[in-house]
Amino acid sequence: MKNNSTSPGKIAFRKFLRDKLALGGLIYIIIAIFVSVFAYYISPDHSPDANNISLPCKLLPPGTNVKMLALQKKNLSNTGFFDRLLNGEEESVELIPIDSYTTESDGIHANLYTGAGSENHPMRIISKDEKFSVVEKKFILGSDQFGRDQLSRLLLGTRISLSAGLLAVSISVLIGLFMGSIAGFFPGWPDKLINWLISVTWSVPALLLVIAITMALGKGLWQVFFAIGITMWVEIARVVRGQILVIREMEYVEAGRVLGFGNARIIIRHVLPNIMGPVIVMAASNFAAAILLESGLSFLGLGAQPPSPSWGSILKENYSYLVFGQPWLALAPGFAIMLLVLSINFIGNGLRDALDTKAVVSG
Repeated sequence: MKNNSTSPGKIAFRKFLRDKLALGGLIYIIIAIFVSVFAYYISPDHSPDANNISLPCKLLPPGTNVKMLALQKKNLSNTGFFDRLLNGEEESVELIPIDSYTTESDGIHANLYTGAGSENHPMRIISKDEKFSVVEKKFILGSDQFGRDQLSRLLLGTRISLSAGLLAVSISVLIGLFMGSIAGFFPGWPDKLINWLISVTWSVPALLLVIAITMALGKGLWQVFFAIGITMWVEIARVVRGQILVIREMEYVEAGRVLGFGNARIIIRHVLPNIMGPVIVMAASNFAAAILLESGLSFLGLGAQPPSPSWGSILKENYSYLVFGQPWLALAPGFAIMLLVLSINFIGNGLRDALDTKAVVSG
């Protein structure tokens, strides 16, 4: 016997879980969120912005192992858990790439590493009083032109991309819900004014508008997040307005007016909860678009500023190596952007199908 008491929310949730692509996208996003939060703990280079420069190790191919002489630094301050979580931690040792070393009476004679295949190895003498150890550092995804670990910078770039999507979408949803609710619930001049504002905003290409706002506010991540957010509200406002134009004539809205409820209470408590399905789907689409916009602006030099490891800025620094024998430097951030945006789009498509009113009712 069919259980008619099953809520529409549970039906939609089960339908979403049956969508393998959407479920896979959700798992990928959960992993990406975990990586973005704990990036400084799981990345090989946990220095601020993964900006540990080692020029002898520049442009190493993926999987390269380099022997390092680790000299203990002095007078280091302790970094707390949350401080390292947010900003990273200075290396407790100085890593010196070496090819080989010998122990002599006056100290350690180290032949410095100057690059793969090089036969010229300058020597450095380390005093016996220095605390040191010899370790091997593996560059899993290689290193860039400054010898920085590519994997560490990609992991930290996840934080910037997800932050761009989350903050930009939050701003756009708040503005879009407010503007769309006013336009849809109050016919007359408020509706005409907001429709005019939507038309004007939509007539300007989003990228050009974001660039103009960013140039006015100044370069930086927070300016980019804000600029993207205030250019994406128009789509949400149009969807909200169209939904409210239908809902405002329904019986429960009229009942609220008869009972003396204020317009704000009717909109917030009774109207908006019934139109959140399309808004959630639109927000997922805008999330992916915000990530692409942030990456594009960083590629143009208007977003994250060096040494912040945004995927767009990493791509800008390394795209010329596509034809100079190190294509992985540009392909890695490109694939990272593609996989994240594709996962969000899969989630958006799954939510669209799961929250479809007719499908939920028939399910």
